[in-house]
Amino acid sequence: MPISKKFYKTKNTCEVTFTLSAKAAKGAEKVWLAGDFNSWSSSDTPMKKAANGSFSVKLKLEKGKEYQFRYLLDGKQWENDWKADKYIPAPFSCTDNSVVSTIE
Repeated sequence: MPISKKFYKTKNTCEVTFTLSAKAAKGAEKVWLAGDFNSWSSSDTPMKKAANGSFSVKLKLEKGKEYQFRYLLDGKQWENDWKADKYIPAPFSCTDNSVVSTIE
């Protein structure tokens, strides 16, 4: 399932639902979302596991911005979102970061 967004006309926020599929989660028991919006914390934003093995979390993000992010599986392995808005090179490794845009 792709990232879903709900824009509010009367607020400067966008509600973003991040969903990591069971296939992308690779059998993980726990997944955290880390990115620009939480100072890349590997523990501040845990995701909820569904019965089908997927994980999701909703965040309210400021509109008009792009945020880099990745998923941390079981505290060991980083995974990109397969359906992110775009990807950009990570500044400290030879991989890419996923990007979600809240620009209408």
